Amino acid sequence: MGGVAGKQGSEGHRERLLAAALVCLREKGYAHTTARDLVAASGTNLASIGYHFGGKEALLNEALASVVRDWTARVEQAMFGGPPVRDTRELLERVLVALIDVFDELRPLIISCVEAYAPALRSDALRARLAESYAESRRDGAAMIRRAAAELGVEVPADPEAVVSVLVAISDGLMLQWLADPASTPDARQALDALAALSVVAAPERAAPGR
Repeated sequence: MGGVAGKQGSEGHRERLLAAALVCLREKGYAHTTARDLVAASGTNLASIGYHFGGKEALLNEALASVVRDWTARVEQAMFGGPPVRDTRELLERVLVALIDVFDELRPLIISCVEAYAPALRSDALRARLAESYAESRRDGAAMIRRAAAELGVEVPADPEAVVSVLVAISDGLMLQWLADPASTPDARQALDALAALSVVAAPERAAPGR
């Protein structure tokens, strides 16, 4: 297993444990990572896990939260890190690419995230941490939408947090499909075309001329 014990000595045990947890999540998964795995990967000791995080589960839960934060940062970079977007469709395409077209790259961490949902059904602490991560993503995503709307000179959606929730649901749902059947899972551009078609269906009907 890869480790992080060789990192600079000035780095604290907490950061080394978090880095080691990410290594373990990629290589062993959420369910099969032990406290001793974390100690071996971090070059720390069992007491450090309890001191900094309260236990193995809390450390793994925090590492999962960092995966979500890093993914959110990818979306922000896709939205604002390149050339200015020309319209809302191009902006949405960038978002979907950052959410969907990265499944291959992130496969080990995606599996670990999915593995965490089953124990969350019986763990109040893990369920609360997942809910907190979703809430953080909604807040950060809504701020991105407001910034993008200002830059494009368009109105902000009535509830930008609801928009973020729907986009996350699309990403999460396609992620599950992709794990089972990657060849049949739509990519970002196919998802965008589907959303465009649905928007036409969902739009209020306009009255015919003369009515």
